[in-house]
Amino acid sequence: MKVCFYFQVHQPMRLARFNIFSEDSVEPFEKYFDHELNKQIMHKVAHKCYLPANKILLDNLQRNKNMKIAFSITGVFLEQAKMYYPAVIDSFRELAATGQVEFLSETYYHSLASLMEDKEEFIQQVQLHRQTISEFSKPSNVLRNTEAMFSNSIAALAQSMGFEGIMTEGYEKILGWRSPNYVYKVAGLDRIKVLLRHYRLSDDIGYRFSLKTWNEWPLTAEKYARWLSQLQGDCVNIFMDYETFGEHHWEDTGIFNFLDHLWKEIEKYPNLELVTPSQLVAEVEPKGEIDCPEVISWADMERDTSAWLGNEMQLSAWRELKELEKPIKELNEPNLLRVWRHLQNSDHLYYCCTKSLSDQDVHNYFSHYDSPFESYINYMNIIEDLKEEVKQRLKK
Repeated sequence: MKVCFYFQVHQPMRLARFNIFSEDSVEPFEKYFDHELNKQIMHKVAHKCYLPANKILLDNLQRNKNMKIAFSITGVFLEQAKMYYPAVIDSFRELAATGQVEFLSETYYHSLASLMEDKEEFIQQVQLHRQTISEFSKPSNVLRNTEAMFSNSIAALAQSMGFEGIMTEGYEKILGWRSPNYVYKVAGLDRIKVLLRHYRLSDDIGYRFSLKTWNEWPLTAEKYARWLSQLQGDCVNIFMDYETFGEHHWEDTGIFNFLDHLWKEIEKYPNLELVTPSQLVAEVEPKGEIDCPEVISWADMERDTSAWLGNEMQLSAWRELKELEKPIKELNEPNLLRVWRHLQNSDHLYYCCTKSLSDQDVHNYFSHYDSPFESYINYMNIIEDLKEEVKQRLKK
């Protein structure tokens, strides 16, 4: 059984509480984003998660040369780390230097660009991300689209860009009775392979680790490795947010102890082999194909795009944002293009979600706004201001 661990590393460029009476002479990037808040959060999460977790992984990678893991690090995250806390990037460089870590390809801005009618923006953002990753590691031939968004057409686009593999959720809607513990082909495509997240085992760490009412609490590294060893199939893909370690589950829950001991426990089972996504794509033959005409993701109970485009507020903001593409690119000003792309970050739309019960609790946990409506108003004020800025510059 090949075991693939992949960690998503991302922090959005959070928006400032925008005032329409802001000084016009201030550049959009400076007035639209809350740089002090973003700096504070980067420092906080660096000390709670990134630096200690990277140290644990580095120690284990250096000890065990057969250990392999993967990361998907957004360009938005790297940009903020460079601005606010360069030591964080250095710690990821150390991991890359082991040669045992793969860095997946994705959209630089963690955006919904794959849902745009014109796919050129998506292609450009993926290329920009690959250029950024190449500064410290070889970019992967496996794509992890934003929030694991996937469909037949997204897979076809990825294949046309030269990718050999793509990741998404091991969701019953596309699997039916089949197991996520195999590699699959995509209906109508001849080359690209799909790696499916085992969401139950992933969420046992990501969501349930510190849940004392869970019947498997406490989760130990020994127990988890045993579960992996008992699985049937060719592979198992364990994907989660990296902030799971120390931020979502604090140090006093034992999460770092779990992370440190997990690799040693996996070593005890000769039937388990730690691999990278590229290895899976190269070494495992598909066991059939999946057909996914509609877009799925790994978000919320619906596992579709409703986390970002599920209400009229979100849809209207998305329409306004897309309409800016033509004038922004006509203007050909790199600084405004960068701002527009930062506004595409999926988190801004995520904060505008208005669902009920547990899904909304998760949205609220990540949001720095008091309500989705406050988020929407602030977001739209910034979009409208950018529209006016572009209009005035085009006139000049």
